[in-house]
Amino acid sequence: MNAAHRETWRGRVWRVAALRLVEERDGLSVLWHPEGSLVLRPFARGRELRIPGDEDWTLEERPAATEGLALVRPGTRYSLWLMFRGGVFDHWYVNFERESVRRGAIFDIVDEKLDLVVGADGTARLKDEDELAAAATSGYLDEADVRRELERVRADPPWPTGWEGWRPDPAWPAPELPPGWDVVP
Repeated sequence: MNAAHRETWRGRVWRVAALRLVEERDGLSVLWHPEGSLVLRPFARGRELRIPGDEDWTLEERPAATEGLALVRPGTRYSLWLMFRGGVFDHWYVNFERESVRRGAIFDIVDEKLDLVVGADGTARLKDEDELAAAATSGYLDEADVRRELERVRADPPWPTGWEGWRPDPAWPAPELPPGWDVVP
């Protein structure tokens, strides 16, 4: 089944990725996107916007640079992505987010900008701390709250997952955005 992982802002889609729903069980949804799959990102005046604000934007297609498998539990403060390079597991990617809600085939989130990247060897680094600070300055989020969630994840890591050796069915077509991906409630 095709699915969408998206963020909205001011009643419009801000960012959206097309994924395939691989499995659902016990409140967990597993979503996959191959390298090169459809991602629409916000642009204004020739540059990609990273922090929602007052600037108007248009969505531009920017294909996914890597293959990812997302483990999503609506209502949690993060999604856990397993990233693959050349069909081999490379690293875990913790995307901190809030207000995660599922609406049929659409998974809506509010990205909290900070990301934790953990290599297969366990080496960890933070990503986008500058975006976290800018979003906090603009009032979009509470930086201290996001950092508390980071410490909770570090104290009780959600990896390994058992999905690190997973591979998609080679007959699967590239995922497409499901109907209604552009409708914001």
